[in-house]
Amino acid sequence: MSSTRQQRYEAAAMTEDWPGVREGETFHPRALVDDVVAVRRRAADRHDAEPAFFVHGLGGSSRNWSSLMERLAGDVDCEALDLPGFGASPPPVDGDYSIPAHARRVIRCLEVSGRGPVHLFGNSLGGAAATRVAALRPDLVRSLTLISPALPELRPQRTAVPTALLGAPGASRLMRRLTRDYPPEQRARDVLRLCYGDPARITEHELAVAVAEQERRQTLPWFWDSLGRSAAGIFHAYALGGQQSLWRQAERVLAPTLLVYGGRDRLVAFRMARRAAITFRDSRMLALPSAGHVAMMEFPDAVADAFRDLCDEIAGRPGAVVPPTVSRSSAGMAPRAGSRGVDASR
Repeated sequence: MSSTRQQRYEAAAMTEDWPGVREGETFHPRALVDDVVAVRRRAADRHDAEPAFFVHGLGGSSRNWSSLMERLAGDVDCEALDLPGFGASPPPVDGDYSIPAHARRVIRCLEVSGRGPVHLFGNSLGGAAATRVAALRPDLVRSLTLISPALPELRPQRTAVPTALLGAPGASRLMRRLTRDYPPEQRARDVLRLCYGDPARITEHELAVAVAEQERRQTLPWFWDSLGRSAAGIFHAYALGGQQSLWRQAERVLAPTLLVYGGRDRLVAFRMARRAAITFRDSRMLALPSAGHVAMMEFPDAVADAFRDLCDEIAGRPGAVVPPTVSRSSAGMAPRAGSRGVDASR
């Protein structure tokens, strides 16, 4: 291992004091071809459990999946990575924060671990990367669960514009200066309020961990650069056409897909749920009217139940290696097994 790579490995390994590691979780570095990423694991309660892999969104970390992984420990063996430049992972060697680059790292992480095919989960930016992984490498994906995936919108919500502007040239440097004296607690509150549908659901524990993570992140010299470049990567992905379009890639996904959308999402419009249901050929929908952008944090029980339903459906299929193609109705809507709307706040 080269000295530079060894240093990056050691940086990712220094995770014992990283905030938000719950009891029952382990945190360790994983070396890829060039990069090193931190991986959070919650081992399954049974030895024969199938593997699951989780990819967080813009500005997030593997911690975003802890509540859901805890509830799924009896069903699947869970691993969640910190994408390069986020959480406890050092920035990527090549400086590439595009959606294709994030997808390549997910693929490499799965290949190195030898855990595929996995039940692949993605939220927001992670949902866009997971869509690309499922389209390009169906051999690695047993099922796909997308929570508010960042797929292109022609008319983004106004509340999403400030986040999109992080990708503008010079924005990360400006934000670094403007937030130099911004209290980590206030920033943590602002981020959680943006992402939650109902801020009253933010627990004191969640806030305390978010504040600790903000304090740690603001000491990292690459934090704002990683955030800005990843935001620019999303914008670039939205502009791609042809076979590289994320919607075209969504059409190619063969894996049974669970789509989760929140009615109070300020970053991904709830109206996109219908287009997603039409585009992913083997999809079913979980609509959570009271949820925001991170339904797996706000309503982990509802998301876990929907995933179990998906697994039960897959297990009941007659031994097909590749999920069968679902025919389209004359209106263009793919029939969806188990489609439902749930207000989990009731």
